[in-house]
Amino acid sequence: MSVNIELTPEMEAALATQAAAQGIALPDYLRQLLENRTMPALRKTLSPEIRAAYWRESVRGLPDTRPLADDAITRESIYGSRG
Repeated sequence: MSVNIELTPEMEAALATQAAAQGIALPDYLRQLLENRTMPALRKTLSPEIRAAYWRESVRGLPDTRPLADDAITRESIYGSRG
């Protein structure tokens, strides 16, 4: 389904800035906003498999970051000589 919405130039610029800050195109950003707004109401009726599929779709395209090594998050590595 397609929906056309007239935005003021200021609103479009603000939304485009927010989308760019997240590294995604404006249409994808708007779709995410709408999904985030409507999905909580639907979660009560969706199966866990469908919810997992929605989650996978929402994180697709995010950078692949590896977890920190255990020695990178020790108290000593964080605070050093400050204790």
